[in-house]
Amino acid sequence: MYLKTLQLRQFRNYKEQQIEFTAPKTILVGNNAQGKSNLLEAVELLATLRSHRHGRDRDLIREGEDTAQISASLKRQTGISSLSLTLRRNGRRTVTLNSENLRRQMDFLGVLNAVQFSSLDLELVRGLPEVRRHWLDTLLIQLEPIYTHILQQYNQVLRQRNAFLRQNLEIRPTASVQSELAVWDAQLANAGTRVIRRRERAIQRLAPIAKAWHANISGSTETLQVKYAPNVPLEENQPEQVQQAFLAKIQQRAIAELRQGTTLVGPHRDEVELTINSTPARQYGSQGQQRTLVLALKLAELQLIEEVVGESPLLLLDDVLAELDLSRQNQLLDTIQDRFQTLITTTHLGSFDSQWLNSSQILFVQSGEISSKTFINF
Repeated sequence: MYLKTLQLRQFRNYKEQQIEFTAPKTILVGNNAQGKSNLLEAVELLATLRSHRHGRDRDLIREGEDTAQISASLKRQTGISSLSLTLRRNGRRTVTLNSENLRRQMDFLGVLNAVQFSSLDLELVRGLPEVRRHWLDTLLIQLEPIYTHILQQYNQVLRQRNAFLRQNLEIRPTASVQSELAVWDAQLANAGTRVIRRRERAIQRLAPIAKAWHANISGSTETLQVKYAPNVPLEENQPEQVQQAFLAKIQQRAIAELRQGTTLVGPHRDEVELTINSTPARQYGSQGQQRTLVLALKLAELQLIEEVVGESPLLLLDDVLAELDLSRQNQLLDTIQDRFQTLITTTHLGSFDSQWLNSSQILFVQSGEISSKTFINF
């Protein structure tokens, strides 16, 4: 797939900007806080309707404006598609595909596929479990667009069940409370089972790809394992067994949940375990080794999406070359070549050799405005 054009209106620090992409690789050059990352974030939103920055929609809209719009034209094997996402301060969104407003946002997903790799991704190794859950969910949204609906259903039931638990906090459970809670238990287990099964399936496919990439980058000196560790015991990935295990664990934690007023069982407490040579990655070695792990995960994401959708996704590299040593830079750049359309942000061009620069579109970003220059001193 190939992103042909991108238009930003009142998005972040952009007032109105149209970009036409003329090469498989586009390098966005500029000082910090000029809008380079904002542009990549716009593409990420079109791909996943999510931002790795976890910003509210009101934070994505230029100050003083009520709405923002991101539009793009995309060439795929099936033809050219036009996409548009409108954001509003009240949180209501509108998505448009080929000039048609879509009632379900789920139908917008899967048109544009992209993998984002930023310096923030080191949190995949060092951060809390919710960081890894968010990463896995974002990948799943692209592999199976229906997953966004499944995840929304689960989160809605979770919020409602938590509200019920808070209302009955520290109250000795009556028969009516237990009866109503059983209804919420069944809904949570049903929705949660669908989340668990898809997360397990995704990690089963991703793990061997990531392991192979990690061995390649590390020269086979280290072994990476990516393992899904669900909060609900998962012996078989069959809906009946998962649901039974879910309900059994809820029964075990029922008293603790009523005392604490919150749900203690479910995929909102899952973990994705990353180990190198059988040692938890966060405890393992240097930042360089942790960066190798994250690079392997991102290359695995690219390969898995490519295998599932049948086309190469876009690659968004947000100031990561400065984070990688020369050998890891070369591994990444050699892998990309012209296989993936790539948008790269950087504060300077020193990380790129002349061959890369000569085959790339180079754009300069300053204060939310993008320009190209007719001559550059390499």
